[in-house]
Amino acid sequence: MNNIEKGKDILLFYEKHKWDYVENYSKRTISGFYSWYTLLVRALKEGGYRVYENNYDLARANPLCPVGLVGTPDCIPGWNLPNPAILGPSMYNHPSQNPTLMQDKRFKYYLLTCEWLKNVFFKVYGDKCVLWHAGISTDEWIDIKNHKKSIDVLIYDKIRWEREKTVPLFLEPVKKYLEEKGLLYFVLHYGDITHDTYKDLLSKSRSMVFLCEHETQGMAYQEALASNIPIIAWDHGWWTDPVWPAYSKTPIPAASVPLFSSECGEKFKMISDFPKIFEKFWSRLDSYNPRQFIQREVSFKKSADTYCKYYFNI
Repeated sequence: MNNIEKGKDILLFYEKHKWDYVENYSKRTISGFYSWYTLLVRALKEGGYRVYENNYDLARANPLCPVGLVGTPDCIPGWNLPNPAILGPSMYNHPSQNPTLMQDKRFKYYLLTCEWLKNVFFKVYGDKCVLWHAGISTDEWIDIKNHKKSIDVLIYDKIRWEREKTVPLFLEPVKKYLEEKGLLYFVLHYGDITHDTYKDLLSKSRSMVFLCEHETQGMAYQEALASNIPIIAWDHGWWTDPVWPAYSKTPIPAASVPLFSSECGEKFKMISDFPKIFEKFWSRLDSYNPRQFIQREVSFKKSADTYCKYYFNI
């Protein structure tokens, strides 16, 4: 088949990498790169689109048809198809790694999954930077708000940088405070569990404390929101990955929960703020409706619609 139906057919390309599947604690997990790709494909197919994956012959036979390049930038140096293209998400860490990338007339849009990262890339790539996010399936992540609970607070520990300093400053005071309040908690360490175990923990939990320096989307916390679990999130406001000084002379603003609203819960910046904000959070626990936020803002439909808006605009 060489004919493309505009508004229906979408050509996507993803080059698999050795780190797409990672063995960890006897569990097989997939990389963030591959997660974005698979969720995009699912959203598009559920939206009624025909998705052709890595079909080079079809792209060459239809050189005016757009294509989507998803994943790491390894494929860019040797990319030789003439088709106009959308790049991303998850290509480069910073635009300085390839400042002339979007000067290639084939490349029409560069996808970013959050506002703070878009601000970083916009300074170099300009108006070709657009926002897109992976959708969260509310059929897969069901509403568990009324399930029987045995955990008051599920602490999601995704502290990645300088753990020897940050854990005593943030995780330990949170645990101590909850103990003093007489609340039962469970600490979930990032990377230690499977999705099935995560779902089971969510079903037993009334709420979540999310401890992470920054996210470019944060699908795990959004899966909790989809399950109707309110979250109180540490959001200190800066990109703390040790690579950042290589790209900027000044700190780069970032967010730990880039898609979030007052429906979802509360945020705190300093650990000294945590007790007061947690009191507010706990007193209002039943009034939050995070699932509603996900259904409206982070659905498969919105993900597919956003991608297609740019794809079919080329």
